[in-house]
This record gives sequence, structure tokens and C-alpha cells, in this order.
Amino acid sequence: MEQRTLGRDGVTVSAEGLGCMGMTFGYGDSDEAEAIATVHRALEAGVTLLDTADMYGPFTNEALVGRAVRGRRDQVVLASKVGNEIGADGKLTGSLNGRPEYIKQAVEGSLGRLGTDHLDLYYLHRIDPAVPVEESVGAMAELVAAGKVRHIGVSEASAGTIRRAHATHPLAAVQTEYSLFTRDVETNGVLDTVRELGIGFVAYSPLGRGFLTGGIRSQQDIPQGLDFRRFSPRFAEDNLRRNLPVVDALTTLAQLLGISATQLALAWVLSRGQDVVAIPGTKRRKYLEENLGAVDVSLSADALAEIERIAPPGVTAGDRYPADAMAHLDG
Repeated sequence: MEQRTLGRDGVTVSAEGLGCMGMTFGYGDSDEAEAIATVHRALEAGVTLLDTADMYGPFTNEALVGRAVRGRRDQVVLASKVGNEIGADGKLTGSLNGRPEYIKQAVEGSLGRLGTDHLDLYYLHRIDPAVPVEESVGAMAELVAAGKVRHIGVSEASAGTIRRAHATHPLAAVQTEYSLFTRDVETNGVLDTVRELGIGFVAYSPLGRGFLTGGIRSQQDIPQGLDFRRFSPRFAEDNLRRNLPVVDALTTLAQLLGISATQLALAWVLSRGQDVVAIPGTKRRKYLEENLGAVDVSLSADALAEIERIAPPGVTAGDRYPADAMAHLDG
């Protein structure tokens, strides 16, 4: 597995990590045995970066990842997140919370559920507009000084916020949605800013929440159960129909190249630079194996030019989150 480094003095991780959210949250039914087997197979294949968050469940995802890495902690770069407020009843409140006291309390729960004495990477999941980012990052810096966190990052932050956060304490990574269906970071200054500052970039949902695999052609193709995509504007039938021609063109190109649409989409993200790491999410070994195949795909200049023609920035119909979640994105 190719290795990449997040941040100038950051942490070295596999070029392709594993997003664990869907194993317990957001994408339909869960199968713990298969999810843990998927984590174990990923580690055997050289994947080191596992990504979770306290809000996934809440709490159930960190607990599952903790069980999966028991006895294997030295093989793993554990990343978790804080900032989506969880109430005393263990439920999401729908608010953001970047207050220092909340962050310091939340990390203790994350460490306990993950069964570790430190997190390798701890992100501020969303930027709380009611709290100066310097205060939130300052609290995270104290966790670094205390040895509870090795490196810190922010997620879905604007270029200006990234600068302010990094000036408070060096960031190892910025995590933001990035795929052939979500190329905002190329045009809003985020990618340019992290490169100027020497911060690594972690791309979540690099498969467009499964849309770029070609396996979803209508809402009937979304798995039963509580699945985020049933409420996502991009998966509303009208937008889905408008987006399908892009997926079909990418699938045709992938077939010509002798790879799957999934591998084309992931290889494109990985081609964006040595400072970019992708964390496709899956809860099944069969999809993990397909995802891992993308690491060995080298896209030619002609292929990249054709991809650019098919899926330029702004090609996608529909917002990437419902209105209330879009309001929680910084900038």
C-alpha cells in the first residue's frame, strides 16, 4: 500500500484509508461481524487510517472500531471527530458545539470507546459559528500537550477558517467531501490554502456516497433502513436523473480502461496529489477489495482529460446535504 504524509510534520498513512461511518450509521442496516471482518481485511491489505466520529450512532461507530482494533492498535492510525453536539441523553441535539470544555469532555468518551489512551488524529468535525475557531483549536492543542491527541485537523472549514486554525496550532489535515461529484475545494480556495500551508487533505465520500459506482439509478436502489441518501437532494429523483448521464459516461470510460467505475472515481481522487488521501466508506469486504484495486490504477493524461470533460466542477445537480446540514458547513 502506498504511504502518504498528512502535514509537513504530520502522520504517515495509507494513501487509501477506510471510512467507518456506514458500518453503524447513515447507510442502512448494520452487520457487526461483517464490519469487523472488513476492518481486519483492510489492515491485512495495508490500510492504516481508520476514520470515525463520536456522532456516528452516536457513539456506536467508535465502539465498533474499538472492538475491531483490539489487539491491533499498533497497526492503526485512529482518527475521530468532535463538534456535532451530543446531549446528556446520548442523542444528537442538531447543534454544533466547539466550546473548549465540550471538546475536552468529549475526547474522554472517544478514548474510552476506542479503547486507547490517545487519538492519532482528532478533527473539529464542524466549525461552531458561536465559538471563535481559535478557542476550539486551542482546546485541541491542549489535548496534544497532554498526550491524548497526536495530531489535529478540521473538517468542512473555509479557507479563511483553516488559516486561523492553523495559526493557533499546526493542522495535520483538513477533511472535506471531494469526488468527481463534489469538486468545491478546487474552486473555493480550500485546496490551494492547505497546499500553501503544508496541510494534508483527506477526501471523504470520494465515491459520491455510492453514486459514482453506477449502482444507484433510482431511489429504489438505495438500501432499506435509515439511509442518509433518502433525504439527500442529490438523490432526489429529479436530480438523480440529471446526474445519471455523467455516471454513465464515466462508467463507459472505465470499461474502456478495463477497470470499474468505482476504481476510476477513486483513482481520480488519488491522482490529485501526494498530499491527498481518500477514505472511501464501506462495511463489506467485497466492496473493500474493489476499492483497494484503485490504488494500483494510474490514469493517463488522455484519461484525465476525458474525465475533466465529463465531470468538470459544478456538473452535479442538487446540494450535497439537506438545508439544515448545509447550514452547518463553514463558509
